[in-house]
Amino acid sequence: MQKLVVIGAGMASGRFLEHLIEADAGAYDITLFNAEPRGNYNRIMLSPVLSGEKSFAEIVTHDDDWYGSNKVNCRFGEKVISVDTARKVVVGEKGEVPYDKLVFGTGSSAFIIPCPGHDLPGVVAFRDLEDTDAMTEASAKPGARAVVIGGGLLGLEAAAALRLRGMEVTVLHLMGHLMERQLDPAAGYLLKKDLEGRGITVMLEASTDRIEGDGKVEKVVLKDGTELPCDIVVMAVGIRPAVQLAKDAGIPCGRAIHVDAQMRTGVEDVYAVGECIEYKGNVFGLVAPLYDQAKVLAKTLTGEDATFQMKELSTKLKVTGCDLFSAGDFGDGEGREDIVYRDPGRGIYKRLVIEDDRLIGAVMYGDTADGNWFFGLIKDGTDIAEMRETLIFGPAFQGGASADPLSAVAALPPEAEICGCNGVCKGDIVAAIEAGATDLGAVKATTKASASCGTCTGLVEQVLQVTLGDSFVLPTTQPICGCCDLTHEDVRRLIKSQELKSQEAVWQELGWKTRNGCHVCRPAVNFYLLADWPVEYQDDPQSRFINERKHANIQKDGTFSVMPRMWGGMTDAKELRAIADAAEKYGAAVKVTGGQRIDLLGVKGEDLPAIWSDLNDAGMVSGHAYSKGLRTVKTCVGSDWCRFGTQDSTGLGIKLEKILWGSWTPHKVKLGVSGCPRNCAEATCKDVGIICVDSGYQIGVAGAAGMDVKETERLADAATEEEAIALTVAFIQLYRENAKYLDRPYKWVKKVGLDWVKARVVDDLAERQRLVEAFELSQTVYRKDPWADHVKTRAERYQPLADLTLEAAE
Repeated sequence: MQKLVVIGAGMASGRFLEHLIEADAGAYDITLFNAEPRGNYNRIMLSPVLSGEKSFAEIVTHDDDWYGSNKVNCRFGEKVISVDTARKVVVGEKGEVPYDKLVFGTGSSAFIIPCPGHDLPGVVAFRDLEDTDAMTEASAKPGARAVVIGGGLLGLEAAAALRLRGMEVTVLHLMGHLMERQLDPAAGYLLKKDLEGRGITVMLEASTDRIEGDGKVEKVVLKDGTELPCDIVVMAVGIRPAVQLAKDAGIPCGRAIHVDAQMRTGVEDVYAVGECIEYKGNVFGLVAPLYDQAKVLAKTLTGEDATFQMKELSTKLKVTGCDLFSAGDFGDGEGREDIVYRDPGRGIYKRLVIEDDRLIGAVMYGDTADGNWFFGLIKDGTDIAEMRETLIFGPAFQGGASADPLSAVAALPPEAEICGCNGVCKGDIVAAIEAGATDLGAVKATTKASASCGTCTGLVEQVLQVTLGDSFVLPTTQPICGCCDLTHEDVRRLIKSQELKSQEAVWQELGWKTRNGCHVCRPAVNFYLLADWPVEYQDDPQSRFINERKHANIQKDGTFSVMPRMWGGMTDAKELRAIADAAEKYGAAVKVTGGQRIDLLGVKGEDLPAIWSDLNDAGMVSGHAYSKGLRTVKTCVGSDWCRFGTQDSTGLGIKLEKILWGSWTPHKVKLGVSGCPRNCAEATCKDVGIICVDSGYQIGVAGAAGMDVKETERLADAATEEEAIALTVAFIQLYRENAKYLDRPYKWVKKVGLDWVKARVVDDLAERQRLVEAFELSQTVYRKDPWADHVKTRAERYQPLADLTLEAAE
């Protein structure tokens, strides 16, 4: 088997390995070097990671399992020192590796303006995860300020992401309008206006003189003397191919490594791909041509004929709410004609550049739905003479086509490019659909369309709809309600990333169509704000369901059910007398519930304050049978009374109930603690169920016994009571922080996966401790019960966490 060495685990080399392994998995013994201590991830999506809209794990393209299953020898975190093409060896920091074939995928490095102070701590580029982490850390400081030098694609994405994290952001751009390589001045003006509307300061024709600071960045000084205080400076002024290693090895280079149309360098058995190559005088920074190169190189190394061909490229900006598209040549020139459409009220601008009855350039802002169709006309050199009068209105108005929104997609030819990142045309997607890929996930997996930056997702779904017709099923992610166009997941993500800490902020910033929401969205938004910002946000009782406002369950006859709490199902004579007196006084029926409590049925609404006052005088508090929160902790008698009991299940249940009581959650939560595997407390069908055994405690989660019946899944085993409590609290807090409102834990776990939960609650001890502390912080803020001001504080009734050491989570 031949030995293949690849230097660089970036997006281009990663895609090359995918194609190579798919074509012939056994052709090469592969060794992959990468200076970063990790494998391939989608650098295009670092912007949403920076903004907090995505996690790094969500943008990893190839994880350890992928490399392992494909037998790739990974040497991550190891720099290549030199390449000896005569001996055909790669010299790494940890030794030599021989090769039969060598691929350079060294990518590029960020250009740093060599002004005074450019090497101060706090000056970063925006190229990798380390840069992203540095910016994230800087944004954590209250009132932090950032200066972004460069108003191109990367700089604006960084600026928007930092602004979403709450930083004061200033963008410095040397030219007269933003993104001058992709936009004309009119579109640049609209983009600047949009960014300024988001709170980002944009300074054009701004030249940096120096960066100052005592041991770290403190300010940027412009040529005109303007001083801009800051905590971090982001350099986003361009990239340079990383070719020094190749030059030192004697491989012919110009601005980058010279390659031919098969990705071969000037040295035998040495190839190159990605941002580090130069082909016919061109270097490449966008992902689409890099992926084309990867496909060609894979075919070259498997003996197939392939030729790299340069293509027209289009550009989209990945900033939420900024819709722009540009393609082709939109500069001024002799014999060129412009068609311009403006809608100032909607912030829409479109400009088409025509030459010799051919569309040669397009710039669109605010409405980019027809961008791919215009791009196809540019690439194909289509004669547009007959459609000249209606061209600006897109494909829906050509040839008598209807104005149906899907007609534009239906009119696209098979060769029309849908996914620019991965070079996927409409015909590829249609073929995949006809072969059985009938939803977005299947199309992504089969064709990779919409699997990179995601801006073409809507188009891919439209192709699905056009191709499948009536059998097309809309995605299940529906808006939270009719008040907005965002899903629950979108709302929660944006509340966190934009640090929205009031309902008014949510209505305004997320574009609510109603003044104050509705009965559907208000409870959800109230919970998300309450869970994410427990210190800053105050619970709004009017945004709760009627049962939570009344602190009792309304019945079909209009009366209410009142249920005082019995900790762990335990009670005493005093409490029983109080319940009997209340039942007699208010004419209530008495029912023993399945959750080991007593329910008082038939209480009139006007009697609710009085009955709660009477019960509270006996020391009884609400059982929250009405709440989206902790309902019951069912226990058996355990080792104190039962001859089979292995642990004190009753005592553990009471401790858990007192710790968790009063915590709002996305939906109701029920617990069970059984003292032995005989499971008398039915712990295996609860949201959290604990089975006591001789060696300690078996903790299960995500059970159900309502409309769905589901057994719990094993989360972890705990040796001590303290560890069992810490694991339970951490699981509940993770659920509070991440679940969709009105999703029970079993539905949420099914969505995120038990492995994801375990990784945070069980495996990561630091994260477990954070979750426990975050839960306790939320509870300290709301110690006083929301249902009656005169009720004693929880701290006066008991001190659950003060009596427990959570050493197991440290």
